[in-house]
Amino acid sequence: MAEWSERELRALGSAYEIRVAGRRKDGSIRTLTPVWHVVVAGAPYIRSMYGAEGQWYKGIVHHFEGAIEWDGTVHEVTFVRDGAHDDDIDTALYAKYGTGSATHGITNATARSTTLRIEPR
Repeated sequence: MAEWSERELRALGSAYEIRVAGRRKDGSIRTLTPVWHVVVAGAPYIRSMYGAEGQWYKGIVHHFEGAIEWDGTVHEVTFVRDGAHDDDIDTALYAKYGTGSATHGITNATARSTTLRIEPR
């Protein structure tokens, strides 16, 4: 299994948002969509504010493969369902994005049910 380098994790952690997309059946990448993210326990995590009905989330969970982009570079990745760090992810989201309504939306039970860990390929 590939791992993120310390440099990549620092860059991911400092990026305000990343863009994510799932892979289509034909292998092509869907349209990259901006999302909030945090790095917790040595891995980047994302969630869908709209739960399982979020369009980018639906595109990812077909194959759990795709891409993320930050700082102008696209990285091939695998997405893994992982709610093991949800409380720490909530804390990190509030620390990074503040306590506004959007952060409350990404930390509610609906969003938490879509927590995905991102692994490099």
